[in-house]
Amino acid sequence: MSSLRMTSDLRRQLILGAAKRCFARHGYTGTTTKSVAAAAAISEALLFKHFPSKAALYAEILSDECEADPALMDLLEREPSTATLVEVLRGMVGHYLHIADGPDQEEAQRLRLMATSHLDDGEFARLLYAKIEKLIGAVFLASLERAVAAGDARPFSGDPLNLFWFAHHTVMTAALTRLPATPCLAYGKADDLERQLCEFLLRGIGLNDAAIASHLGHDQAARADKTAIAESA
Repeated sequence: MSSLRMTSDLRRQLILGAAKRCFARHGYTGTTTKSVAAAAAISEALLFKHFPSKAALYAEILSDECEADPALMDLLEREPSTATLVEVLRGMVGHYLHIADGPDQEEAQRLRLMATSHLDDGEFARLLYAKIEKLIGAVFLASLERAVAAGDARPFSGDPLNLFWFAHHTVMTAALTRLPATPCLAYGKADDLERQLCEFLLRGIGLNDAAIASHLGHDQAARADKTAIAESA
């Protein structure tokens, strides 16, 4: 049984490796399950035993990349707290808002794919939301609970995970407005937008102004110190 499981896991990794090469070379639209199967030297039927669709393959690759990000893993391993909650949201805001500014067009294409999935069959979006929840959901919920217990946030009603999704959808929509060469909406300076959006989201999930000022102010000061050190070096 153990040998069979190892063989299955190894085959799955070989398929993912082949899929990464295909997606990197041809993009999401230009890649087919048939081409991935050929690159992995297996039949398409065998590929489907491990991954039911191209969307499932791509979502798994994105999940693996997130889990390989040391900065994200460091954040998710922190003790749940108000500070961790602020960092989770600030990190999400920073990631999405800088997609349009960064040189990595692959990230921009992923965001477009996520948006079009909502207008199509929704398969890719559903898969990715499930993986995001598995990766970040527990840390968000535990940190929100600690923030409430510390008096930094008001008690919530309903499903608290919805607060995370409301924040996520808001940031994703803001990022989409910045994708075209000429942005759909002029928000102003990127740094100002990042802070404004962080404050908006933190208030939305229930943090009080004192907690927001304390933690966002600390983050801003820390980043300013790092910039001053770098410039003087």
